[in-house]
Amino acid sequence: MDKSKSIDHQLRATWQAVAKMYNEQASKHDSTMAMAFVLLNIDKENGTPSTALGPLMGMEPTSLSRILKSMEDKGVITREKNPEDGRGVLIKLTEFGKEKREVSKGHVYQFNNRIRECLTDKEIDTFFKVTQTINKLIADKDIYDDNISSEAV
Repeated sequence: MDKSKSIDHQLRATWQAVAKMYNEQASKHDSTMAMAFVLLNIDKENGTPSTALGPLMGMEPTSLSRILKSMEDKGVITREKNPEDGRGVLIKLTEFGKEKREVSKGHVYQFNNRIRECLTDKEIDTFFKVTQTINKLIADKDIYDDNISSEAV
């Protein structure tokens, strides 16, 4: 199969381009795409339990810990004891973190708005239908069977 016709190749290449674009924007603000993603997933008023962030973002605990440490060093978050769970930690945004969150949100809106300007509503609906179908097939473990054919390779 020609890789340009391979769905997984197109998904991967597109995501790599999007990640590179977001990282270029984030670097202008002494940040990374991963840090911006964390900022956008922290409840800006009440904070978010650290144990909820990883699953929320599909991130491994060790990767998240490293990012949180860097964000704490930059002064965008604080860690506080969770009053509802004495063993847990709440990740809260500082005022500076709230400012950075708004910058991140602006970049996400700008990206989405620009893409929507270039596509019809029908194309956007089709895009979401395709991605939802892929996610459902994966979640239902309905992609692979035990019979691998040479057509799949």
